[in-house]
Amino acid sequence: MNAHRALRHWPVTTRDALPLALWDSVALAAAMHGIASGSFQVAGVEIDSRDVRSGDLFFALKGETADGHEYLEKAFANGAAAAVVDRPIEFPHILVTDTNRALEALAAAARDRCDAIRIGVTGSVGKTGVKEAIFSALDRSSRGQAHRSVRSYNNHVGVPLSLARTPARSRFAIFEMGMNHAGEISHLTRQVQPDVAVITTLAPAHIENLGSMEAIADAKAEIFEGLRPGGTAVIPTDNSYFERLRDHALRLGAKVISFGTAAHADVRLLDAIPSANGGSLVTADLGTTRMCYSVAEPGEHWIANSLAVMAAVRAAGGDLGAAGLALAEMGGLKGRGARHRIAVPGGKALLIDESYNANPASMRATLRALGQTPATRRIAVLGAMKELGDFAPKFHEQLAEPLTEANVDFAILVGEEMRSLARHLGKGGANALGNGLSFAHCEGPAEAIAALEEFGITAGDAILIKGSNSIGLGRLVARFVGSQTMGREG
Repeated sequence: MNAHRALRHWPVTTRDALPLALWDSVALAAAMHGIASGSFQVAGVEIDSRDVRSGDLFFALKGETADGHEYLEKAFANGAAAAVVDRPIEFPHILVTDTNRALEALAAAARDRCDAIRIGVTGSVGKTGVKEAIFSALDRSSRGQAHRSVRSYNNHVGVPLSLARTPARSRFAIFEMGMNHAGEISHLTRQVQPDVAVITTLAPAHIENLGSMEAIADAKAEIFEGLRPGGTAVIPTDNSYFERLRDHALRLGAKVISFGTAAHADVRLLDAIPSANGGSLVTADLGTTRMCYSVAEPGEHWIANSLAVMAAVRAAGGDLGAAGLALAEMGGLKGRGARHRIAVPGGKALLIDESYNANPASMRATLRALGQTPATRRIAVLGAMKELGDFAPKFHEQLAEPLTEANVDFAILVGEEMRSLARHLGKGGANALGNGLSFAHCEGPAEAIAALEEFGITAGDAILIKGSNSIGLGRLVARFVGSQTMGREG
């Protein structure tokens, strides 16, 4: 068969009839029960005028303190093709009664027009990294036909926005779901209606609002409420609430795939050894087969994350080999493990950016990883952990143990909540060499920058920067990395 005849006989499927543009005005008006000002197409959906790119549809949402209609001119100046508004404007638009409800309506339309396998991810720790790893695996095996929520778009606005952005031709779609209170994930998962629902792990994040670990487990288990019939729940065995999570899933009719080190885990860790690049070489039993793969990200928590990824990809019918390659090539995300080599007197130092989020479990995990990182000196800049309520003093004080176990040479403690840890360390904690741990307590990031500069960073140092995002430790990362050109590792 010659080339011309081969083209003529190219396979045609129903997917080939799906639109290439993300949305057109006819589909938008129908989905949101609105009125289109004319004929147009859009390539993206955006809610922040500063992030609008050429061809985007801008939603003029109304919040508690701001009205998106005030930013319409800026959105169109940045290249918006059209806007969703609740009043007529001179620019191309879809006129609706309520722009916030219109976004949810468009999200539902995007979900229903696409036959992609949908995966929902939640958990106290690691959900963004796991979401990104699952996406990388499925995007690789589907040749670019996977979609996911970007950044940490995991709340009542971020999830419908991520759904509305789903291309009609997607084969897989991965959505992150977060919460501060009971009932929030229930609403989000019913919007997504996932085929696979993943819980990474449980930790006392948001315990101030929920009151107990049992309540946290129940709130995370809400993700199973939106599962489509025949859906799969992916849950961790290595915590005290495994049976509670499993019972929630089974009661809702879900199939269960468990992961962890327990003998009964469906995806079970057999062995993990450090690899030359600082990550791990993992061997896992997946039930029908055994796999050996590399994990580029350092730390025992990423070994557990990798098992969750394998379980989710298996449940979605994805390519496990592609999942292994994705885990081997992943680099740290900004604020969530990105590793930077920075130029300092005498050579280079390693700065680990974990400035976006923190809770007791993730603090311990990243300090453990710092302790396993080859370094001349280890420096930890730790910001306060938020939303711990009355438990805050206890959880902050308990960081003394992982600090000393990691052989940290100098700790900078930032925020009022860190005062309890500072008092505890001041009583005379000692590291493995029997030396008292040197530390400084600072009120905010400006003082922390000054303390780190006064201590001095030299070649061979490893600096961990970790805290809740509201503490603002990203300013330290910008200060010490922003002008560097060495870039990220891995």
